[in-house]
Amino acid sequence: MAKKQTDTKTNAMRILERENIPFTSQSYEVTDDFIDGIHTADRLGLPHEQVFKTLVTLGADRDHYVFVIPIEEELDFKKCARSVGVKSVQMIHVKELFDLTGYVRGGCTAIGMKKNFVTRLDETAMLFDEIYISGGRIGCQIRLRPDDFLKAAWQAEYADLTRE
Repeated sequence: MAKKQTDTKTNAMRILERENIPFTSQSYEVTDDFIDGIHTADRLGLPHEQVFKTLVTLGADRDHYVFVIPIEEELDFKKCARSVGVKSVQMIHVKELFDLTGYVRGGCTAIGMKKNFVTRLDETAMLFDEIYISGGRIGCQIRLRPDDFLKAAWQAEYADLTRE
């Protein structure tokens, strides 16, 4: 059974508007089946290399870090740890995601999390005029310039984050 998608603004959208950062959003019908970033991109007809996913980790220092990478790529944990100045990072368990960020799997974005976490955007984003990220809920994608993403996310910088 399909769930009705509403056009209400997400926290990420409100933050982008408040900061006068230009963006557009696209929505798609949400079904009961979980859809990953690749399926989302295909459903919306978006180029995979411009669609980015948000991953939340725990560092050896017990702080959390957010990494935003292309949907077809995998984190290189050593590169990620170096980019934030810690010895190591590991993925958090999906059960922790909502309480920590306020977002669910498939709808997580680095913009407007419950708490501010140091964020790194994969350097490949610089290749594009615009990228797509989750809009803050399943069924919603935001299109914006990579440099604008860095302005909106907390302590965000570009970094080399993915496996070769």
